[in-house]
Amino acid sequence: MDLLRTGDREFYLAVLFAPEDKRPALAALHAFNLETARIRDLVSEPMPGEIRLQWWREVVEGSRDGEARQNPVAGELIAAIEAFNLPRAALTNLLDARVFDFYDDPMPDRVTLEGYLGETVSALLQMSAQVLADGADPHTADAAGHGGVAHGIVSILRRMPLDRARGRVMIPSDILAAAGIDPAGWVAGSDTAAMARAVAILIEIGREHLGKAEAAISAADKALRPAFLPLSECAPAFARATKPSAAPWARPIYSSPVASYMRVVTRAIRS
Repeated sequence: MDLLRTGDREFYLAVLFAPEDKRPALAALHAFNLETARIRDLVSEPMPGEIRLQWWREVVEGSRDGEARQNPVAGELIAAIEAFNLPRAALTNLLDARVFDFYDDPMPDRVTLEGYLGETVSALLQMSAQVLADGADPHTADAAGHGGVAHGIVSILRRMPLDRARGRVMIPSDILAAAGIDPAGWVAGSDTAAMARAVAILIEIGREHLGKAEAAISAADKALRPAFLPLSECAPAFARATKPSAAPWARPIYSSPVASYMRVVTRAIRS
């Protein structure tokens, strides 16, 4: 929980609003995601990153059981897998998707982006719902699928300045082309009007997925809705990023911790 509070406050708040007996497993899932997502920021070359991911694969597969239980996050993750029948294949697919993070290849197209976010963020939401369903199928595939893409696009918006500085392009190349710019131009910042058009297209995709996710969540069991509390940040982030004065490729679009907290609380109460 300490790791989440400092590294991923939205998911930390979501865990707090879950039933007490589910919090350790949910915290373990989100901490695992945070630990693997930030590997890119800790390594300067792909190989050390892939080695770290391989260690996590072996943890998930069960071949490092004794060693893993000495690691706070890994130990709690194993306990969550066993207690709630979490799919090991989904966890290894998440790790496989993270390999893309270590290379500076541009995201090729929208379909690939949606697949990447599906294997990472959507999978995390779906497994969170499964924990809340006591290990049974939560029947939230649509909510998690669309919600993960929406929330993932928010994360891309937030990291844009850092990613551009590192030469990383997460906006799909087909979207850039439709906006009149290419990956090299995006990194160089050579045409801010075209960059704004690309961001607008990306946000419309995010809004489309968010709308579908919200419709699916409204039909889900109320006991499962804490899994989707982080989506409370999506609509405000999209709105901030489309303001005339916004330039999310140059300036972060984070909201204040207090505002984030209030949105999560409000959504939790209304759920």
